[in-house]
Amino acid sequence: MPTTEPPVPDPAGTFDPDTSAVPLVDVHDPAGLDLAQSTVKAVGARRRRRPRARRDSVSDPQVSGARPDDRDPKRLGEAFEHLVDAKGWATELNVHTVLARWSTLVGPVNAEHSWPESFSDSALVVRAESSVWATSLRTLAPQLVARLNGEIGDGTVARIQVFGPDGPSWKHGRFTVRDGRGPRDTYG
Repeated sequence: MPTTEPPVPDPAGTFDPDTSAVPLVDVHDPAGLDLAQSTVKAVGARRRRRPRARRDSVSDPQVSGARPDDRDPKRLGEAFEHLVDAKGWATELNVHTVLARWSTLVGPVNAEHSWPESFSDSALVVRAESSVWATSLRTLAPQLVARLNGEIGDGTVARIQVFGPDGPSWKHGRFTVRDGRGPRDTYG
């Protein structure tokens, strides 16, 4: 489309329609690149003039600010602590950490003949090598409960159950005798 110059007034102030509209050189881009560039410039100029709206982190959860956020990368230790707190494993983890040092809690001689077996519902189950060692640990149970609660936290361990060794099963095969007296030996 040819472009034309606007009409120019003569010094007398009148317009001459024949001389005022002189066609210029036909400037047409067949690819439309000049139109696209001018549109982009116009949109960019409007965007620069318009003030930016302040985004609030509560209304738009996808925007992260300059301060630390839950979505920011964390060190492995921090991520592990967050996982332990979120899952409620703190007490269980503390108990097992302390029980890993069983020999310092009960002494090296008792630790050679006993081991912690399980912990659930604030009860610690300890298995001893023989009934004599089980009796020895039962006498130490109140002091051991106090020491464990001192290291882990009050009320974490309420009682300690000490068991002797498991006796062998004397049931072999499909047929058994009820109320049989076994080999006449005590196990625990």
